[in-house]
Amino acid sequence: MTQNQTSRRAVLAGALAVGLSACSSESTNDPVKTPGTSGTPSGGSSTTPAPSSTPPAGKTLPGGARTILPQHRLVGYCGMPGAPALGELGATNDLQAQIDKMMKVVKQYDDGTVKPLPVMELITTVVHPYAGRDGMFRERLDPKVIGEWSKAAEDNGAILLLDIQPGLASFLDEAKAYEEWLLKPHIGLALDPEWAIKPGQIPGKVFGTTTGAKVDEVAAYLSGLVKENDLPEKALIVHVLRRSIFTEESGLKQHPGVLVIKSVDGIGVPADKVKAYDAVMKGTPSNIKGGFKIFYQEDTAGGGPLMKPDEVLALSPRPDYVMYE
Repeated sequence: MTQNQTSRRAVLAGALAVGLSACSSESTNDPVKTPGTSGTPSGGSSTTPAPSSTPPAGKTLPGGARTILPQHRLVGYCGMPGAPALGELGATNDLQAQIDKMMKVVKQYDDGTVKPLPVMELITTVVHPYAGRDGMFRERLDPKVIGEWSKAAEDNGAILLLDIQPGLASFLDEAKAYEEWLLKPHIGLALDPEWAIKPGQIPGKVFGTTTGAKVDEVAAYLSGLVKENDLPEKALIVHVLRRSIFTEESGLKQHPGVLVIKSVDGIGVPADKVKAYDAVMKGTPSNIKGGFKIFYQEDTAGGGPLMKPDEVLALSPRPDYVMYE
C-alpha cells in the first residue's frame, strides 16, 4: 500500500467516524443521520413521499436518450452530506452551489463528438468501524436525503448514482434495498468493493474485494428492472483502486439495459495515475468499459498537477466515466 493510499484510507476512516458520530453503533440498519435530516428506520413512517413504484413507460435519461453510449460520457462529482472529505458534493451545505461548480467541470469534457452527461454520485450505504446491531458494519442513508439528491439531479439534468460501501452485507442485498429509487429512470448504482470485507475484518483496516460473479448478480437484477419497467439504460460503476480488488471479471456477463464501467481510482501524479489505469484495465473483458477518478486533494498532495480533461481523454481505452472527488 502506497503512502497516498494509506493516507486516503485514514482520511476516509476519519470522515466516516465524524459523519456517523451522531449514529448509535448499535443501529446498523437505521438510516444515517445527516445535518438537517432525521433518520427513519426501515418500515417506519416518513413525511417524505416515496418515489413512484412504476415509472411511465418509455422514460428516458436526462437529455432524452434511452442509452448512455456511444453518445454520452458520464462526468461529475461524488459526495455525502456532512462529510466534506468524501467528495465535492458534500463539501458545503449548499448542494446547488456544488452542482453549479460540477457543471463547469462537466462542460470541459465536451469534445464535440461525445456529449458529457452530468452525474452525481451519492454514498448511500456507508461503512463504519462498528459491527452494529446486525453485525454488517454499514448503515444506509436517510431516504429523505436520497429524495433531495434525486430531485436535485432531475432539476439539473443529471444522473444520480447510489454508491454502496457494503461492509459485510452483499452488494445485491444493498441494491435491492434501494429498488424504489432504482425504478426512477435517472438513477443507477456504484459499487465500492474496497469496503466489501470478510468476517473477522474491519473496514479501513484491510482492502475489501469482490468478484465478477458477485457484480453479475447486481447487473442481472438491474437488467430485470429495466426490462420489466421499460426503463432507459442503467449505469453500474465498479470502483477499483488496484487489480486485486476486483477479480475473476469473466464472471460478469453482459446484460441488456446495463452499462458496466470499471472506474480506476488510482492516486498520485499524472504519470502514476496513467500507469495505474493501464495496469487495472489490462485484460478487461470488452463488456466492461473504462472509467477514471480524479482526486482534488490526494492527487496534488505532493505538489504535482491535477490531470487536465484532455489528458484524461487521451487514456486508452478512453474513459466513458470521469469522477472528481
